[in-house]
Amino acid sequence: MIKCIAIDDEPLALAQLTGYIARIPFLNLVASCRDAFEAIKVLSSEKIDLLFVDINMPDLNGLDFVRSLTERPLVVFTTAYSEYAIDGFKVEAVDYLLKPFGFQDLLLAADKAYKRLEQKPGGNFDDFLFVKSDYRVTRIRLADIKYIESMSEYVRIYIEGEDKPLMPLLSMKRLEEELPPSQFMRVHRSYIVNLKKITEISRLRIVFGNTYIPVGDIYKDKFLEYVNGKMMK
Repeated sequence: MIKCIAIDDEPLALAQLTGYIARIPFLNLVASCRDAFEAIKVLSSEKIDLLFVDINMPDLNGLDFVRSLTERPLVVFTTAYSEYAIDGFKVEAVDYLLKPFGFQDLLLAADKAYKRLEQKPGGNFDDFLFVKSDYRVTRIRLADIKYIESMSEYVRIYIEGEDKPLMPLLSMKRLEEELPPSQFMRVHRSYIVNLKKITEISRLRIVFGNTYIPVGDIYKDKFLEYVNGKMMK
């Protein structure tokens, strides 16, 4: 998950921005701030990967705030003023969104940030995991995982070509943080699926052979948005 902060002094703009962020499965909104000083407090106690920053703010504007940071997360600027664009890119902003912008604009900016983080040395996500199960440590290629099922304190990891799932002592929350969100999505309180392994969906259930995985109500919008984005028109 990409940990981010939203910063805007206008309440309606901040509400819209945080609403958009909540719809993007690989973003984890750590805080929404009304000014740069609130954001500085968060940055002092939490490692943040990405900032969504309004430029035209009182006391300390977004550009000066970003310039002041010694350890700078990735930045997406949001503003109603196009004249700041050149200055924004001078501080290596990932993107520059001109208000009013829509959800698709923010999604594209977030995707750029995700790709840039992946390209960093020792980037956020590897192509494998090590898990401890039955007194053994097993290396699993992410590409081989079909889906993951929660079983109280354990999870079942179903792997292509294997008859039995692995059952490590792990939480779904921990796995969500470790798995690349471009490939894996939580679709139910009890299930995470490998999006690249989905071949059939029937009545909002994902079909893996004889197994039907339900898509939960709180995950439905994100999942359908992903499916519709891949749908042949």
